[in-house]
Amino acid sequence: MIFQRSKKNILNFCIILYIFISTTPLIEVPILNTVEMFISDVRLKMTMPEGVDNRVVIADIDEASIRELGRWPWNRAILAEFVDTMFDHYQIKVLGFDVVFSEPDDVSGFMVLEQLDSLQIDDEQYLATSEKLKQQLAYDKIFSASIKGRNIVLGMVFDQANPDEVNDLKQPITTIEATLAEKTFVAKPIGYTGNIDILHQATDSVGFFDNPNISEDGLYRKVPLFQLYQNGFHPSLALAITRKAIGDQDYYFNIQKTGQYVAIEQVQLGSLIIPVDKTGSVIVPYRGGEGSFPYISVKDIMNKRVAKDALKDRIVILGTSAPGLQDIRATPVDSALPGVEVHANIITGILDQRIPYQPSYALGVELTIIIILGLLMMVVCNYLSPIMTMLFTSTLITVYLILNLFLWQQGIVIFLASPLLLILMIFVVHMSWGFVAENNTKNTVKKLFGQYVPPGLVDEMVNKPEWITQEGQSRELTVLFADIRGFTSISERLSPQELSELLNLFLTPLTKVIYDERGTIDKYIGDCIMSFWGAPLPDSRHAEQGVAAALKMLEKVKHLQSSFSARGWPEVNIGIGLNTGMMSVGNMGSEYRMAYTVLGDAVNLGARVEGLTKQYGVALIVTEYTKQAAPNFIYRKLDRVKVKGKVEAVNIYEVVNFIDLVTDELKQEIDQFHLAYELYCQQKWDEAAVILNNLMSQPNDKSNIVLYQIYLQRIDDYKASPPVKNWDGVYSHQTK
Repeated sequence: MIFQRSKKNILNFCIILYIFISTTPLIEVPILNTVEMFISDVRLKMTMPEGVDNRVVIADIDEASIRELGRWPWNRAILAEFVDTMFDHYQIKVLGFDVVFSEPDDVSGFMVLEQLDSLQIDDEQYLATSEKLKQQLAYDKIFSASIKGRNIVLGMVFDQANPDEVNDLKQPITTIEATLAEKTFVAKPIGYTGNIDILHQATDSVGFFDNPNISEDGLYRKVPLFQLYQNGFHPSLALAITRKAIGDQDYYFNIQKTGQYVAIEQVQLGSLIIPVDKTGSVIVPYRGGEGSFPYISVKDIMNKRVAKDALKDRIVILGTSAPGLQDIRATPVDSALPGVEVHANIITGILDQRIPYQPSYALGVELTIIIILGLLMMVVCNYLSPIMTMLFTSTLITVYLILNLFLWQQGIVIFLASPLLLILMIFVVHMSWGFVAENNTKNTVKKLFGQYVPPGLVDEMVNKPEWITQEGQSRELTVLFADIRGFTSISERLSPQELSELLNLFLTPLTKVIYDERGTIDKYIGDCIMSFWGAPLPDSRHAEQGVAAALKMLEKVKHLQSSFSARGWPEVNIGIGLNTGMMSVGNMGSEYRMAYTVLGDAVNLGARVEGLTKQYGVALIVTEYTKQAAPNFIYRKLDRVKVKGKVEAVNIYEVVNFIDLVTDELKQEIDQFHLAYELYCQQKWDEAAVILNNLMSQPNDKSNIVLYQIYLQRIDDYKASPPVKNWDGVYSHQTK
């Protein structure tokens, strides 16, 4: 048992070590990451604030706007009008463009005028009209003029694979030494696409809206707040919009340097602290699915159908919910969320200071938790039952989930998958090990005792292996012998095949009765069954169960008579003897053959008692020791005898039946016989004979006539030849 437990502990320790190493940056286990993402998504959905946050409004390029204003991209005169309407009419706080204007707005009329000008037409009226028309058709210039000097953030895109530099790029918000830049895990794009020069010059703020940190399964869980291009930090669209919203506060980067490890742990924007991971990304603090922010159609804004209060002092992002414009993102909270809402969630998360983060000490905490949980599961479960192991494991998981959820609500992210997987793996080991060990024990018990004891008792023995032994022991047991009466004459009347069939049909149901009463089959001796109670499992009711089995065996034999008669077989009757006492029990025999059996004087007495059933004309006899140990039956005292080979006398009794099955008339008859027996022992022969003759003449029960005749014959013999002086009523039997 100790060796088995040691092997289990070694396996559990290996699991702890594996999960411990998997949690460190040394190795990456894909399945662990997958489970972590799944559980984290569940945690996020459970704790989302829900509701609509109207601090950020989506100016929606929806299908209705496209039908009314034309196919996207619109000419920039429309966008200029949109900008003017937003700031002049609605007085918004900030406007962000979730688009990039990387190419000039080439209007066909403007190009025609420039071609005509190249012909150098010398006509004052034409020149004046041409200049006026070109001013009206210079949409980029009109758009540039509308955004200049206003709180506007334009979009741009970095490229991780293509080194092309399209248009200009704003100066970085800060720079870092090249040696340090190489050591960081922040995205380092090699190219970009910016806005055309006239628009680039018109605004002081630009932010990227690409995401190089999409999860392996394609979901937007994390988004970088900055990327590192040529050693300079450039902000995301969400970060740039937030800075505009709080009044162009300064950035401050908290850079941690530990040996070769360099990471930006947080960004400070004015009084706002924004925690980031080693890639400069934030976990998107989703409020809910699509519709967490108000959407207002651009056409309604342009037509001034929207109440001013709905937009005044709001942060507005121009984006699209139209599927055709392909700005739909897969997220943990919505499989088709407009990308503009990702920016909105980050902005409100920064403003509310609810960006979840993993502190620098998180790894140490997680590794400590893994060690503590692993050791708890490994040690405690060794001393618990399967049910208690399940309860303990469930409690441990619940406590950890509550702790993790509490920390999450404080904005601290601690891994879920590693500790939970550790607990479940050790739980599976304990349960499987218990199952395998139980199975092995069961197989061993079946192998050792299956031929002796019933299946139900085998199951109990499996649950109490400490009680099981095949070594010789001395115990108080009850032994039973059952023998077919007149078997020799029966065997002479049947063929060998019929005799074998009769024995099988006879012994099988009787064996089942013994098994039902939790008895152990010792052996079959020809037509005799030997069984005992109280081993291999200790049983304080061994005598009662033995007597009950004997009565049920007699009843079973009666039921068998009809089937035997139908086959033309002779009637079969049995005699049963039981004794209770100290016996040696265990595996006995030689190195060639062993048997689990009982030995001793008490066993021999049981065999002798069975032999007396023929002489007293009764089917079931027990000794006084069995009677004392099984008081819940009605007994008839038969005699006090010395059996062959024994010096000490013993009282023997017929078991009449269970107490509640014996009629009052039969009880009176038994009392009369007991009175006759007392008179017989007092050598009051005539008085005893009167009672016996009276019992013989009663028509109710003729089953004990042989018994009455025995005592009447003895009385006649003793009257002719009186017993010795101080005779105590003991009768000595000289045969088995």
